[in-house]
Amino acid sequence: MMNIELQEQFGNIDIYLFDQLLKGNITKDMTILDAGCGSGRNLRYLLQSGYNVYALDRSEEAIQHVQRLGEKLAPEWSTEQARVESLENMSFADQSFDFVISSAVLHFAEDEVHFDQMVQELWRVLKPGGRLFARLASSIGIEDHVKPVGNQRYILPDGSMRFLVDEEQLRRITTALQGELFEPIKTTIVAGQRCMTTWCVRKRT
Repeated sequence: MMNIELQEQFGNIDIYLFDQLLKGNITKDMTILDAGCGSGRNLRYLLQSGYNVYALDRSEEAIQHVQRLGEKLAPEWSTEQARVESLENMSFADQSFDFVISSAVLHFAEDEVHFDQMVQELWRVLKPGGRLFARLASSIGIEDHVKPVGNQRYILPDGSMRFLVDEEQLRRITTALQGELFEPIKTTIVAGQRCMTTWCVRKRT
């Protein structure tokens, strides 16, 4: 019974995003964006708990699912809060959000230019003092087990193809953005098949 109750409350929220909630880095007075939200796995708890959440995804089907989720869980939900858009070309105004979530999206970049476009857009819509929480595939820990295919894309041991970053690149981008890490860069290696890295950056005021 308890597991069912927890599932209803938190859904399939990313455990590292849940950690940000526990640490108080996401609060109800913030305006939050889930950029590349998919079907809303990280939105259930936020919506039903009264957080001010916006979402976008390039998939119309995914956004339709999020719209239904918002209507069901959030009494003041507006359809303007979920949009069918690409990450590199968002319609939100500059400095709109206190906390931006980018979970399992950036590693679908076509090349470094595309990756930089997405990062710059995430940074553009973030308020001074705001935080960017990104989870993305990396080569950290499996450098000798990935096969380059060009444009900083690699075939992983699990057979998938991803745009991969390493820690040096993330630190270099953080410096270029004039941001600062508010969490250490953390990487989880999944059975030697793929790596997911958490990159958390604060925008200076």
